[in-house]
Amino acid sequence: MTVLLNGESIQLPEQIVSVSDLLAHYEIHDKVVVVEVNGEILNRLEHQSTRLSDKDRIEIVHFVGGG
Repeated sequence: MTVLLNGESIQLPEQIVSVSDLLAHYEIHDKVVVVEVNGEILNRLEHQSTRLSDKDRIEIVHFVGGG
């Protein structure tokens, strides 16, 4: 399936079916992130149950510390 991830068209592998799978694929599943799918902000509990579909618009924001 093809999705728009942070403004870029991405072809996802077949095994990615949920937001949780997507975060694991990009190795950011253990970081504090905010995920929005088609304009809806998801809470962390929804990552596993939210299924992705072709042409979904996904925004992922993670926080970086610094000083």
